[in-house]
Amino acid sequence: MARSDVGSAISSTRRDAPTAPADVHPSSPIPVQGPAVGESVRVPLGETGFAIFPLILGGAEFGWNVDLESSHEIMDAYVERGGNALHTADSFAGGRSEHIIGQWLHSRGLRDEITLAVRVGGHPDNPGLGPVNLVRAVEASLTRLRTDRVDVLYLDATDGHADLEDALATAEWLVESGKARAIGAVGLTATQLVEARIFASAGYPRITVLDVPFNVLRRHEFDADLRLVAGAQGMAVTPSHPLEHGFLAGRHRTKLRGGLSVRGAQIAASMNRRGSRTLRALDAVGTELGVPDAAVAVAWLLAQKLIAAPIVNAYAAHHVEELVQGVGVQLSRVQLADIARASE
Repeated sequence: MARSDVGSAISSTRRDAPTAPADVHPSSPIPVQGPAVGESVRVPLGETGFAIFPLILGGAEFGWNVDLESSHEIMDAYVERGGNALHTADSFAGGRSEHIIGQWLHSRGLRDEITLAVRVGGHPDNPGLGPVNLVRAVEASLTRLRTDRVDVLYLDATDGHADLEDALATAEWLVESGKARAIGAVGLTATQLVEARIFASAGYPRITVLDVPFNVLRRHEFDADLRLVAGAQGMAVTPSHPLEHGFLAGRHRTKLRGGLSVRGAQIAASMNRRGSRTLRALDAVGTELGVPDAAVAVAWLLAQKLIAAPIVNAYAAHHVEELVQGVGVQLSRVQLADIARASE
């Protein structure tokens, strides 16, 4: 199946799974049955050994802007379309995100089918990546998630104070004890990645996955040096903030009056001439291809070198359908160039 056909197929397959009540009229459409088309769409997550859907569902909004029931509906919608990778952090909603995901994994019986990625180092009870706090943070996350292991453990070094050797030595113990299967990182510089590879040559676990805040409006954080080192080390890059806090979905075009929420302030920061030009470019491509702006933003990321799977957050189940369509969209060089020019 051509990639251009995958998006529409994914968005519809199993959406009408056979859950209709017994009194459905005989003339009603027959529900689509069988596995989702998206279950056959997999990419290697670097050297971790995992094969995942090229879109990771993030849990940053779970327990904060999205309640438990809606969070479960979002995860159900994602899996129904072939998704198999979830990302959360011990700091998301003070750990409530992990609780919600843990309840969902347990109730659905899907732990072995899901690649579970967890970022640690930001919870106030166990801050940083010091040996004691790192072990305690992982143990606390495992308890909240109701599981015995994390598939990809992201070490959060965004505060800039982590002792990399100590963190990797502790990660080695976590891997050997079976509590973590692969190591990722967020917040490391190109120099630190080189340093980490030197430690790996001495026997410490390799960092094989890198989270970088990256989207069409936010390209500076994934700079040339970081790209060069990540590429040379064969890392899988899983960019966070692919929609720039929701702005690139195109739903918010004018600034709201009065006091703004945290999310409102984040979106308002992109409401300028550059942001407006970028949205118009996404609009044009989306109209041409028949997909929403969010799908175009995802497709733009997937067209970039080194990108394995963006980490996307959703506020409602129908948002998942919009985002997943981006997996089936292949942008032309002209379309990529038009978006790049608009976002300069």
